[in-house]
Amino acid sequence: MSYLKFDKNLLINLEQSLPLEMLRTNKSGAYHCTTLVGCNTRKYHGLLVMPIPTLDDDNHVMLSTLDETVTQRGAEFNLGLHKYGGDNFSPKGHKYVREFTCEDIPKTIYRVGGVILSKEKVFISHENRILIKYTLLEAHSPTTLKLRPFLAFRNVNDLTHENDVINKSYEVIEHGIRSCLYEGYPGLYMQISKNPEFVSIPDWYRGIEYQKEQERGYDYKEDLFVPGYFEVTIEKGEEIIFSAGESAISPKSLNALFKREVRSRTPRTDFYNSLKNSAEQFYNKKGKHLFLLAGYPWFHVRARDTFIALPGTTLVLGNEKEFEQIMESASSALKSFMDHGQINEVIKEIDAPDIMLWASWTIQQYCKYTSKEKCKEKYGPLLLKMLNFIISGKHPNLFLHNHGLLYTDGTEKSVSWMNAMENGKPVTPRTGYLVEFNALWYNALLFAAELYDDDEHKAKHNQFVKLSEMAATSFMTTFVNEYGYLYDYVTGHYSDLSVRPNMLLAISLDYSPLNKTQRKLVLDVITRELLTPKGLRTLSPKSGGYNPYYIGNQTQRNYAYHQGTVWPWLMGPYAEAYIKIFGMSGISFLERKMIGFEEEMSNHCIGTLSELYDGNPPFIGRGAISTAMNVGEILRVLNLLETYNPVK
Repeated sequence: MSYLKFDKNLLINLEQSLPLEMLRTNKSGAYHCTTLVGCNTRKYHGLLVMPIPTLDDDNHVMLSTLDETVTQRGAEFNLGLHKYGGDNFSPKGHKYVREFTCEDIPKTIYRVGGVILSKEKVFISHENRILIKYTLLEAHSPTTLKLRPFLAFRNVNDLTHENDVINKSYEVIEHGIRSCLYEGYPGLYMQISKNPEFVSIPDWYRGIEYQKEQERGYDYKEDLFVPGYFEVTIEKGEEIIFSAGESAISPKSLNALFKREVRSRTPRTDFYNSLKNSAEQFYNKKGKHLFLLAGYPWFHVRARDTFIALPGTTLVLGNEKEFEQIMESASSALKSFMDHGQINEVIKEIDAPDIMLWASWTIQQYCKYTSKEKCKEKYGPLLLKMLNFIISGKHPNLFLHNHGLLYTDGTEKSVSWMNAMENGKPVTPRTGYLVEFNALWYNALLFAAELYDDDEHKAKHNQFVKLSEMAATSFMTTFVNEYGYLYDYVTGHYSDLSVRPNMLLAISLDYSPLNKTQRKLVLDVITRELLTPKGLRTLSPKSGGYNPYYIGNQTQRNYAYHQGTVWPWLMGPYAEAYIKIFGMSGISFLERKMIGFEEEMSNHCIGTLSELYDGNPPFIGRGAISTAMNVGEILRVLNLLETYNPVK
């Protein structure tokens, strides 16, 4: 039985099936994303969504959807589904769906009278091409299949409307057509493995609605252009493959290509394999370089997300080579920033003040998964360069003060991962001495001292140890409060009492300035006020400004983004802290906490984890449908639990 299987009763109920989405990527930035029943509910949805570097840095929806019509004995049954005004759905093809599974690849079974049709989709690795295979499993009379493409040719952030600029012409190619609606776009090559007849009936389908955009307060109505339809006969047992890509392909090669891609997939047969499959979808190859996308469908490559997510999305999976390739791209960006002040065009926010601190943590994880010697040889120079850069005061917004703590100015611009902005100001204006910055700093100093504990680097080793001792003393006097937890940030005479998860880093990292009693007190507060089945709240319900629901327009969502919503990635440091305090006796507790995440494999975007969750029950998934930090850190927790408890 498939791990990700959804039956007819759920699928025909649009209230239940429309919130469920699926995502497939080509590991080079392009993706296919829609709902399980094939009805697009976001402007980001599409069968073929891909980057077009000659236009901009965003993705573009080329082929929005493909409506199938089964014809038998003169009767037509349209399997498509679109939402129009007044909650009208047409043509209501979901009523023919009998099953959806997503083990190796997405597969939908339709039943129309005596016809049983299978539809399977696969995205070609590192190529902007999607293949859809139709198999006629059962038929009692001659059957014809019509395929009607809905074209968009637009930026994912925009919507298209009927216009006179469009180029409605097409070029006939082998077993298909080439279409290019607007100047500057590449052509879209649509071909079929079996020679079809293309019937040209150019028309606009007007007023298609995307309800997720409506909920988010954005424009949500679109007109899509349909150039006509492909018509092809299909016999019982026959397989027909439709291809859509930015280049032509030999129709004879489609079957072999389809099979090859299926063989390369990680079957989503359990929780771990689902997350493994999801993690590898964030890999983003650009020419000779490999990056890690922060998430889908709208995130780019971001420095902080890369360093937090990298160990879990690569090393945990045994993908050491991919770690090194992504790290090579990130290292180059860091060095360019340190040497020349250059901001990398691909990796966003490389100049944020905590990036080098997170990069040091990432190198430390590599050391654990490989060896001290290999880590020192490969990343030791980078680690030293980053620490020296900070110590010498070269960072424009990270200052080492005389008492050993790091200071940053976050009054006008968000400086940490809690980075929501509204009206040009941080929603969560954390500034001064930030608790996680200085926990990461203390840990980085002692990790570097450990790595360079030899006669050749004795002076450097002693410098790091001395700085860490100074930082530890200052950390205690600056952040520890009388209530048993840590201030979130301290600036001037103000110490922020908000109970937030950032203090987790002070008790989870390999080196902590706190003693065990203090760490347990902090953990108790976090467990009592922040822990949920989907991760940790960004703010305690007892703290002022608690806002647990990430709903409404952009402004409303900005004010909730880090004010009580739940983020799964925080379970990584939480699990580490818990095990450091309770050892083996804490394993069963943490294993039970993983149940809440396994439930998410069948919710929101299946087989992956959403960006964030509401802070109050039922903890609904919100935001981006799949994010690297969350997937990576939950994978790291699973690996941590397996390490402590290998036999279950």
